[in-house]
Amino acid sequence: MRGSKVAGGGGPLRFNLLGALEVWEGGTKLRLGGAIQERVLLMLLLESGKMLPVSRLVEAVWDEDPPATAPHQVRKAVADLRRRIPGGSETLVTEGPGYRVVVTETQLDLAEFDARLRTAKEALAAGNPARAVEALQATLALWRGPLLSGESTPVIERASVMLEERRLAAAEQLFDLRLGLGESAELVVDLRQLVHQNPLRETLRGQLMLALYRSGRQAAALEEYAEARRLLGEELGIDPGPELTRLHEGILRESPELAAAPKSWEAPSPLPAAPEIKAPSTLPHDLADFTGRDRELQELLGYARHEDDRATRIVAIDGMGGSGKTTLAVRAAHLLAGAYPDGQIHIDLRGYTPGEQPVATGAALASLLRTMGVPGPGQQLPEDDAGRAALWRATLRGKRVLLLVDNATEAGTILHLLPASPDCLLLVTSRARLVDLDGADWISIGLMSPEESATLIEDILGSQRVSAEPEAAAELARLCGYLPLALRIATARLRNRPRWTLAYLVERLRDETRRLDELSLGERSIAATLRLSYQALDKDSRTAFRTLALHPGGDIDVYSAAALLGMDVRIAEDTLERLLDVHLVLQPEIGLYTMHDLVRSFVRSLRGEPTAQDDGAAVERLLDYYLTATEAACEVLFPGRRRRPTGIPPSTAELPDLTHEKLAQVWFSREHPGLLSLVTLAERSGHDRHAVCLARNLVFHLNARGHLQEFAQLCRLAVTAARRLGDLDLLGVSLSNLGVACWKLGRYEEGVKVAEEGRDVAARLGDRHTQAHTESTLGLYKSLLGRFPEALAHLQWAITCERELDSPRAEAESLTALSALYEQWGKYQEAAGAARRAMRLAEQLGRKGGKLVALTDLALAQTGLGDYAEADETLALARQLCDESMDQGHVAMTLALSADIAQRLDRPNESSGFADRALALAQAGSSPLRQAKLENVIGRVLRRKQEYASALALHSSAHELASSVGHRVEEAYALAGLAGAAAALGDEGWAAEHAAQAEELFSAMGIPPNARRT
Repeated sequence: MRGSKVAGGGGPLRFNLLGALEVWEGGTKLRLGGAIQERVLLMLLLESGKMLPVSRLVEAVWDEDPPATAPHQVRKAVADLRRRIPGGSETLVTEGPGYRVVVTETQLDLAEFDARLRTAKEALAAGNPARAVEALQATLALWRGPLLSGESTPVIERASVMLEERRLAAAEQLFDLRLGLGESAELVVDLRQLVHQNPLRETLRGQLMLALYRSGRQAAALEEYAEARRLLGEELGIDPGPELTRLHEGILRESPELAAAPKSWEAPSPLPAAPEIKAPSTLPHDLADFTGRDRELQELLGYARHEDDRATRIVAIDGMGGSGKTTLAVRAAHLLAGAYPDGQIHIDLRGYTPGEQPVATGAALASLLRTMGVPGPGQQLPEDDAGRAALWRATLRGKRVLLLVDNATEAGTILHLLPASPDCLLLVTSRARLVDLDGADWISIGLMSPEESATLIEDILGSQRVSAEPEAAAELARLCGYLPLALRIATARLRNRPRWTLAYLVERLRDETRRLDELSLGERSIAATLRLSYQALDKDSRTAFRTLALHPGGDIDVYSAAALLGMDVRIAEDTLERLLDVHLVLQPEIGLYTMHDLVRSFVRSLRGEPTAQDDGAAVERLLDYYLTATEAACEVLFPGRRRRPTGIPPSTAELPDLTHEKLAQVWFSREHPGLLSLVTLAERSGHDRHAVCLARNLVFHLNARGHLQEFAQLCRLAVTAARRLGDLDLLGVSLSNLGVACWKLGRYEEGVKVAEEGRDVAARLGDRHTQAHTESTLGLYKSLLGRFPEALAHLQWAITCERELDSPRAEAESLTALSALYEQWGKYQEAAGAARRAMRLAEQLGRKGGKLVALTDLALAQTGLGDYAEADETLALARQLCDESMDQGHVAMTLALSADIAQRLDRPNESSGFADRALALAQAGSSPLRQAKLENVIGRVLRRKQEYASALALHSSAHELASSVGHRVEEAYALAGLAGAAAALGDEGWAAEHAAQAEELFSAMGIPPNARRT
């Protein structure tokens, strides 16, 4: 068996890039990390031995729109790859401004590809076409698909196209040689497949026509020419080339020149003499509309065609029920049948057949022996399994037989059926990976890709029907979970009901309570298929399977699974691995498990009144676990926050390691979607206290990461749950958080009402901490609404209270708000003082994010005072703090101010670079408040550069944003900017109108002309 891991434990390194990127250490596949690591390694391998500068790697990873941190991310990816690949520092070498990969010819499949092509060329030059054929076949066997299997950038796609062209050229040369050596009929299947994939390639089409003609299929050869002519006309508006035309004319007149040459060479794998009895062939029919699975099929064929003189080759396919294992195995068996002239035999062991018991070993052997004509007349089969197995091996000795064993459940039966002849091939399908089947090459098949699913739907329903409803077709594939059986059932229903539209069936499938009923037709049923896998489990595994489906998140880690199941982490992991072995759960990465959507729908049908009590207890265990875990993560990430009793005993379940900031951040980010669903589950299942407390912990993370809509949604849910509880303390906290969400989303009038209610609740409770926080929030809102004197009173009260309560984190945040208020009011000296106090507190608390905001506020105040050199130094310190862990909106504002100061200090190139990066970050996601301010800052920079049209566009956008949320200060500055840009562009009337509106707003807020930003 082959597994995957991060670092190896021995064995040679092997790098495969002709298909999905893989790195193997011996028999172990290494995990490379994410897409950035894969693309960096791929580009280095494509030009192994050459130094690639970081800029080239950035282009390969992101193409035309790299983030500002792209070079840093590339270097980080290289460091990560060095850690993951044994001897990585010797393999990935730093050289000058870039990196170089050092691999030998035997370590890289692309290098081996080139070497085998050279061998073929040398063989041809030496007059040995048979040897050239062997070399070309070995060359093409290395190919597993396009680079990174399609998940790439344009740079990598161009490299993939070039390699694909080389592969096709090698294939054309191989077919040309084999045709020249007298082969014909045996080439048709492979040629058809390549022509189907490359319909406009005339050389391949001509080779297929010649192979058909020499096989006595003149009409089929002429049809191929007609199809080529039609496609070339429709796609390119041209006729077939002269070579294809001459071949067509030669076939029409049955030219003697086209006759096959007599075979003058001996094939690399000579077949034995024909058997005395007629070779049996009991393979099921191959689907005419077989679609997708190209990568898996090529991998399977590669394993099957690998020569091994020591033992029968075994290729085993595992996957969840309905994933198309049998269909894939049958397609491969038909493609391989020509190499096994002594028989191609199929046997269904019925391990997962509704209403039937699995076929016993003895019965399977008897069936196979009779298929091979044993026993003969007057003979008897041995009674015992061992005797039949020995007779079976003796019967196949010296023969080339392909045996397809379908629906196996245990390795023991397979081992009894295993032929002894090294010239035989055994294909096995099973829903579970049979770990005791030694010597097997395993292929695990998962879901089809959306593209493969779309092709299957089109092949079955026809392109006209699908093109009429493309969006419904895509949704149909998604609702079927990209599972082949589900797709075939759904499309079969549509074929049987021509009046149904795709949209109509999609609407029926959207109802989860009836989805499995809809995916049932005749003897085929998704529910029945899944039920057989479920019933094959032992009792404890069935209970665990039902319980795990209660987890509302997409991914389940071993710790949450252990809490949900009420067991030790190691036992929980073993349980999950058993379910993974039978494909009832999937594993997106090590340590994480998930369920297919249709599997979840099936599990819902297993729950009811008998399981209600156990289900309720499991959900409560899960809620307790996540509440305790989020408390622990928040303690690390937000150390200054005020701790509040939850009224819920802490969970006794084992927690993941959350003792360091990075670990806690990664955990929160990974669990983010599941935690949102968990709060909803808590609220719907009547656990209001859990809902409120979980929401409180989660909003810290959402706020830090800028997920503002989710932040507000969760706060509203918490307020509703707290009101149901009648708990004033929890209501006050929830209102306070909702007030912050309203501020960040620009809902200021609503925020004032929420904050006032929260302040009143806190006053009733005598909770001065929350009262101070809500006063600070009211100060924020009213400053943004331009009500400066009221805002000042709120903020001063809050800061005084927070200092008395010794709450430095809260005081720092209020001081930041106070600095922003003074800066908007034009009181720059006071703004600088508040910002410096906020910065000192942030440093004492070790809060990088708070320090970044304070430095930005200080730079704004220094700019207003005209201290540009000091502002420049302040912003340099701020930029040192800007990394991926920071709120990117804060980073964008820092860069925008840097652009302003760099321009004032006559550094135009630097200013332009800062401005471009600031706008890119702001467009990627920022609050309306911050984006309006940023656009006004950059707009002023552009006006000074006399780029008035661009400035006009930015001020116009800023005005729209500021007006929509009632941010009066930035609305006024946007109007002033519009007036300045319009005047410069010669529109005096429009300029005067905007200037008057700006002046009205500035006057109403009490901002004197000499204190306004310019």
